[in-house]
Amino acid sequence: MKALHIGRVAAVLTVGALALTACGTDNAVTPGNGGSSTSAAAGASVTGTLTGTGATSISAAMDAWKAGFESANSGATVQYSPEGSGAGRKALIAGAVQFAGSDAYMKDAELASAKAKCGAAGAIDVPWYISPIAVAFNVPGVKDLKLDADTIAKIFRGDIKNWNDAAIKASNPSVTLPNLAITPVHRSDNSGTTDNFTDYLAQAAKSVWTDAKSGDWPAALPGENAKGTSGVVKTVTQTAGAITYADDSAVTDALGKVELKVGDSYVPVTAEAAAKAVDQAKPVAGRSANDLSLKLDRTTTVAGAYPAVLVSYAVFCGSYPDAKTVDLVKAFGHYAVSDAGQQAAVSAAKSAPLSAALAAKAKAAIDSITVAAK
Repeated sequence: MKALHIGRVAAVLTVGALALTACGTDNAVTPGNGGSSTSAAAGASVTGTLTGTGATSISAAMDAWKAGFESANSGATVQYSPEGSGAGRKALIAGAVQFAGSDAYMKDAELASAKAKCGAAGAIDVPWYISPIAVAFNVPGVKDLKLDADTIAKIFRGDIKNWNDAAIKASNPSVTLPNLAITPVHRSDNSGTTDNFTDYLAQAAKSVWTDAKSGDWPAALPGENAKGTSGVVKTVTQTAGAITYADDSAVTDALGKVELKVGDSYVPVTAEAAAKAVDQAKPVAGRSANDLSLKLDRTTTVAGAYPAVLVSYAVFCGSYPDAKTVDLVKAFGHYAVSDAGQQAAVSAAKSAPLSAALAAKAKAAIDSITVAAK
């Protein structure tokens, strides 16, 4: 994983000692109520500062969640620094923040490491944001292309070098494609979006994409790179012939988008199609009852499902050192996964709301967070 960018995270990390100890078990207090969170459970207003960092894809949703939550809790503040999913998980493990946003669930080794600051309960992954990953391009005069997974993989590997290549023409016979060089653009930081996109390629184009899924883009492949979702979108917008992958909420009308081949049909990028793909997901084996990590089926042939989708997780500690922190974490988590929080994200980020069943599981997982015993 990449190291945290100190300049941007410093504001988050210097909010106060609370942020530096929030996930720790040192000096933990024994809860007087058996570990329950009375004010959060009762719906009372909470106070304090909650700090987080991580995925850039959820920036628009996070802004909406912060506004809604802080409006309902005038004494509460949420500070979030979008540094990338890998940086967020690293910061949580180090005890530098109280929660992480991540477009990839915690690896087993990360969960084990998190126990040093989160206590024996470790950390839990709670879905709170679903969004399609758009394959976005800058080809003058072209706004829509139909491509299968193998062709997309060949483009990003540099095997297909021009937009008028026969493979692209074959699925777009009515589109006038220029003799224009293709410039693949990928994330420079450890990214959950990269992890999800390479997972899609590794599953759906396994004969072409020979690298394992990863939050780090394969270093040997050609192309340009940029930091964060906004970075790759900006680079493609400024570069004729460029193509990238990014959370759909960040892709402007200036760029074209790819329809993905699913079965015998092509599916455009929409929140509804992303949600349909997530409906096919299975729980990751071997996780705790309160960890809601999902294994996505990128080879689904379900009509209308868009398999290049990301599920972004709130990564919380299973326990925190004091009841006030637990109340604050629970209250914010509950708001984000509530109907109001999900609709706020839909409006701000074009995301797909959690299904009723997944939202209920997310609420139960958040309810499991306790005060750490001494």
